[in-house]
Amino acid sequence: MTTARTPGHGPLTGVRVVELAGIGPGPFAAMLLADLGADVVRVDRPGGPGLAIDPAYDVTNRNKRSVVVDLKAPDGPGRVLDLAARADILVEGYRPGVAERLGVGPEACHARNPRLVYGRMTGWGQDGPLAGRAGHDIAYIAPTGTLGMIGRPDEPPAVPANLLGDYAGGSLYLVVGVLAALNHARATGTGQVVDAAIVDGTAHLATMIHGMLAAGGWQDRRGANLLDGGCPYYGTYETADGLHMAVGALEPQFYEEFLTLLGIEDQAAARKDVTRWGELREQIAIRFKTRTRDEWTAVFEGSDACVAPVLSLREAPHHPHLAARGTFTDHGGITQPAPAPRFSATPTSVRTGPARPGADTADVARDWDVPGLLTAPRNPQ
Repeated sequence: MTTARTPGHGPLTGVRVVELAGIGPGPFAAMLLADLGADVVRVDRPGGPGLAIDPAYDVTNRNKRSVVVDLKAPDGPGRVLDLAARADILVEGYRPGVAERLGVGPEACHARNPRLVYGRMTGWGQDGPLAGRAGHDIAYIAPTGTLGMIGRPDEPPAVPANLLGDYAGGSLYLVVGVLAALNHARATGTGQVVDAAIVDGTAHLATMIHGMLAAGGWQDRRGANLLDGGCPYYGTYETADGLHMAVGALEPQFYEEFLTLLGIEDQAAARKDVTRWGELREQIAIRFKTRTRDEWTAVFEGSDACVAPVLSLREAPHHPHLAARGTFTDHGGITQPAPAPRFSATPTSVRTGPARPGADTADVARDWDVPGLLTAPRNPQ
């Protein structure tokens, strides 16, 4: 683990982003843009969003600045539109139609700034029968077929936290979309709306699997395939101390080395013989139960057997390889993943801790030349 450094600014230095505060994939996408160097101004609402943690620990708001605007006040929409007029990208995660009702939808923003890239993050998308329905990660990934692929065949599908839908299928696709649209806007002078839906992104993640399914190389059920735990040399096994090791010895040479180090060389022929996979799985499980996780880690250290210890969140920053690379960093007493990916000419860094709601109003008003942010909000009578 490394200590966060200040110098890096990232390849998006000079890009201005307005984030209309929400929860889940929107804030994470805005954090990624901020990590890459963009000047992200988060527009927080009075009272904060639901499901919020203590702002001091919400590292998805690192590298950002915050202003507080009441969009339901008469002058609230105008303040956001003033920011949008000076921004390159705006990101919002409301249900379809909400931004329009609040007066900060794409049409209103583009009237002030035709070059603006307007990123919309939702679960179901901007249209379709379920577009207006509420939901969370698990409900969005369930209909796409991806949730149904995960877990043991004799148990309900496993819940992959909110990593697969919110962040992989949602945030990352929104970021790819707004950056592609920004490239187009800079080339043509024309902004556009980016409709990033978790259902679309999560389905897209399974593109290779759909190809394998069409070719007959994937069975449409859990625990029956090469990459879903059905294969005994691609999965996890319990060790003597109740912890686990992960095995991914797919190629013949890696499989051979794996068997040798595990001490079951007599199972070499079982690799391609599916009828022997049950026996192979049992032999592997028996062997792993004979030693602790740390002992097996030492056995496989330096090998190409494709075996690794399964670490907890608190253990991960101390893994020798991750520590050497600085995969995790410490800023303000909070251990957190460092920005990714890495750039040779425009390095990134954690520059500031989580933005506190409204703490940066004066600086943003000055830097973005939006003096209206400094006037006291007027509430409806």
